[in-house]
Amino acid sequence: MSALDQKVFAPLSGGCHCGAVRYVISAAPRRHSLCCCVDCRRCAGAPMVGWASVGEDTLTITGQTARYNSSGDVERVFCPRCGTGLFYRSASLFPGEVDVSTGTLDDPDALPPTEVIQVADAPAWWTAIGSLPRHARFPEESDPNP
Repeated sequence: MSALDQKVFAPLSGGCHCGAVRYVISAAPRRHSLCCCVDCRRCAGAPMVGWASVGEDTLTITGQTARYNSSGDVERVFCPRCGTGLFYRSASLFPGEVDVSTGTLDDPDALPPTEVIQVADAPAWWTAIGSLPRHARFPEESDPNP
């Protein structure tokens, strides 16, 4: 059994920014990792990327996607219309699995992360994120630390 409880799982849905690609996850992911590796950071343009690891047979995708081989057998799948990164596949590292970008979930609160991986590649400043001022929206629109 995964770290994510199968007994309380309800299907999850998500998709790209423009809505051309949609997906449904029908079984609990094996894990939900926040990845700090250089490849994920560069492909996403973000300091880390959330990935939910699901069985290929539990993911239903609708809409046209495009693929990019970023290294070896690693395939990154995205929407060709808006460019949203959606899926990651590596047959050698994770046979039978697809990683779904959790930033594309309709309800990101439905799937909390279970681990942070590839921290050896994380920027040195990432550990200080918890101490930064917090704003509900933009700094000039709200008080810090709501």
